[in-house]
Amino acid sequence: MDRSLYIAMSGAKQTLLAQAANANNLANSQTVAFKSDLQQFRSMPVFGPGYPTRVYAMTERPGTDLTPGVIQTTGRNLDVAIKGDGWIAVQGRNGQEAYTRAGDFRLTTTGLLQTGTGLPVLGNDGPIAIPPADKLEIGRDGTISIIPLGDNAATLVEVDRIRLVKPPLDKLEKLNNGELHLKKGEPPLKPDASVTLVQGALEGSNVNTIDALVQVIELARNFELQVKAMQTTDENSAAAAKLMKMA
Repeated sequence: MDRSLYIAMSGAKQTLLAQAANANNLANSQTVAFKSDLQQFRSMPVFGPGYPTRVYAMTERPGTDLTPGVIQTTGRNLDVAIKGDGWIAVQGRNGQEAYTRAGDFRLTTTGLLQTGTGLPVLGNDGPIAIPPADKLEIGRDGTISIIPLGDNAATLVEVDRIRLVKPPLDKLEKLNNGELHLKKGEPPLKPDASVTLVQGALEGSNVNTIDALVQVIELARNFELQVKAMQTTDENSAAAAKLMKMA
């Protein structure tokens, strides 16, 4: 009895974890360039002293869906989208280089170029800082040019160039804070001139809301099944104890 109860209990717990991951995907269906997490269930033996006669259900994130989202035109000069393969290098919260396709840039009061989530965008020599300007343009190759404040329209000055890279997708991993980093031991990436940008556009989330909603229903039914299995196991245990008393 304890085996079936343990399996059902662990199954219910892992179903709730999978539901949380799926709910996170669904909540980010409108987040710029969000990449959905994948989940899968499998059985895992309980190892310890002696032979592993017990198993438990386990949910895990085998990876992240890195397929691009749909590009939408915004017309905003600080919005950029990557056309095709490639990533924008930013400074992660841990100070290390991270990668994103979210090009919803903004300028701080000190002129620092950041993503919509507040991560500094990296250029040739670190985080990009832009002086006050009447106009700002971002070229297809990531070059940032401005017309300095007070200068005439013919004065176009190149400030910096956004660091664009193209790492192999199997070398990237998504951390718990949602940032994409190179896996440990991988060499630093060099800028890739083949990565191009589209100014005045943003990449949308790659979450399929219909599939996510279907998963919500499937996981809810699975949780109900596990709870029912625990109730059945408890009833069988009570019936077996009653029969032993009669004997």
